Amino acid sequence: MSEIAAVFAKELPAAWSAAVVRERVARAEYEAVRNRASLVSEQRLVEVWNQYVREIGAPDEAVVTIAEIHNLRDAGFTVAQLMWARGDRTVWTAPNVYALGPDGRVADGCRAIEAVRVIYDLDDLFQNLRGARNRVRRAIVPSDVVKKRVADPSLHSQSTVRFEAHVDTNPIRPAEQRYLQEHGAEAYGQLLARLFDELFPPE
Repeated sequence: MSEIAAVFAKELPAAWSAAVVRERVARAEYEAVRNRASLVSEQRLVEVWNQYVREIGAPDEAVVTIAEIHNLRDAGFTVAQLMWARGDRTVWTAPNVYALGPDGRVADGCRAIEAVRVIYDLDDLFQNLRGARNRVRRAIVPSDVVKKRVADPSLHSQSTVRFEAHVDTNPIRPAEQRYLQEHGAEAYGQLLARLFDELFPPE
């Protein structure tokens, strides 16, 4: 768990990187691997994230749905499989970081490490949520798209790559800065600690 914490050292707030927190995440990860009933449900992820964005005063765009979280996770798992197969092997491309159902698809709940990764993505890589939201609207499931391309090689020739330059418009950053200015770092730390307890309830 210390190695995982190091990956997020610059991004995670102190309230989520203390030794006691890492220990609780490590325990939750172990329990999720041992017992599927211990997975962090997508519903809980959505509730905790939406509570966070409402409390810091982020715009409605930051509010997520279960379908968007599931699509975001499906995309993450699909990309991880492709990168792992190509030899790009890190903790985040290891397919077994993701909780899977009996059908081999992403389950409706996360292991603890993936839950932390989802929160990180929502906070720091907001464009990934926008992509998931767009795919949900268009009923696109990334894993299904890849399977179709593997089954029908002719689809590869229809693929196009487009590069776009854009200004970072993450709506979370301004809201976090405003909250810190208005309430202070101590109140912000208390908010994060409370939300962490809801995501990973203490025993």
